[in-house]
Amino acid sequence: MKNRDDMTFAPEEYQERLAALRVRIAERCLDAVVITDPENIMYLTDYQTTGYSYFQALIVPLDQEPIMITRALEESNVIERTWVEHSRPYPDTGDAIQMLVETLREFNLSNKRIGYERNSYFFPAYQQDFIHTTLTEGKLLDCFGIVEEGRICKSAAEIELMKKAAFATEVGMKAGLEAAVAGVSENEIGAAISAAMFRAGGEAPAVMPYVTSGPRTMIGHATWEGRIVGPNEHVFIEMSGCFRRYHTAMMRTVVNGPLNDSMYKAQELMKVALETLHGYVQPGMTVSDVDNLVRNIISHNDVGARLITRSGYSIGIAFPPSWDEGYICSLKQGDSTVLRKGMTFHIIPWMWGVDGNKTCGISDTIYVTDTGIESFFTLDKDFVVHPSAANSSEILTSKPSRKSQPTKEQPADRNIVNVQEAKDV
Repeated sequence: MKNRDDMTFAPEEYQERLAALRVRIAERCLDAVVITDPENIMYLTDYQTTGYSYFQALIVPLDQEPIMITRALEESNVIERTWVEHSRPYPDTGDAIQMLVETLREFNLSNKRIGYERNSYFFPAYQQDFIHTTLTEGKLLDCFGIVEEGRICKSAAEIELMKKAAFATEVGMKAGLEAAVAGVSENEIGAAISAAMFRAGGEAPAVMPYVTSGPRTMIGHATWEGRIVGPNEHVFIEMSGCFRRYHTAMMRTVVNGPLNDSMYKAQELMKVALETLHGYVQPGMTVSDVDNLVRNIISHNDVGARLITRSGYSIGIAFPPSWDEGYICSLKQGDSTVLRKGMTFHIIPWMWGVDGNKTCGISDTIYVTDTGIESFFTLDKDFVVHPSAANSSEILTSKPSRKSQPTKEQPADRNIVNVQEAKDV
């Protein structure tokens, strides 16, 4: 292992990750593993590239130095980014799986017990078939999840890195909330988010922001499509900042014009769900416990909404096509996974179908501590409310005020005040 000081984490962090992986390799009675998931390769070596659609693999023997298999163009990332000393690149005219087989033979591993990530997005069935028919002298066994066992709990250094991602998330979201006024296009809102996020030090996220308005908020995972935000319409934003491939995600909602009873109730219910979690959740609970807590709160509403998905998911290292680690752990009913210190989750008590035609959301990315959970964010959770008057420059939010007068759309028990201070958090 090269000892270098220009990687994302200190050399000792990678040494600990590799040592822990080898303990799990031994526990599974394997002699080596072939890691093909890009998040797992980065976690172990600091290797990253957008060229992961081409086959790449990290061979980790139990008692030899690891070896990287990459497309020839990508070998520069091994050399410039990682501690890996052995690299076997293949040309564009070559066969990646044949190179993998030849490398296993070169390092006397072809007749051993080899683990591979059978469920990896980036090791398709036809390539798996090839290695099974070619590497006949050894035994190939599924080891999917063997690296993820280490990834699920973030180290103190990883938490600090995610705080940098969170800063970019907050800056981007503030820009999006300010831009989401009647008369602008969803594209302009997306552009404002992205520009602010990148200027704040954020890097290319695994997924660009989701920006939808009006009836389009009922479409799952819709991106901006040029729609103009109309008067009295709301805008739903979900985005994630990224730093060194670590992500922290956030949902927020904007309302243009008066905030009606249903949307206000939705806002308050989501806030209650998050506040309850922060006061109740602790290590030792199961993820099913947490999901039930959120789901019971959100489900008891009289505005026609429901929590249509899981209530959260693990988040951390990610490459496209998704920013989440939900395949490692999700907050869902019946899952007995126990919360441990260092776990990180995007908590999403969002509400689908308010009044039958609106989706809104307030979410939080948290990390588990010794005694409870902490948020990566400080941004105000209330919906941002822009006045309906076209010539108004005020930016408003739904915090209560005793001064304003009740209207049909705005009940007396809560009103709207200036939110400039929320933007400056």
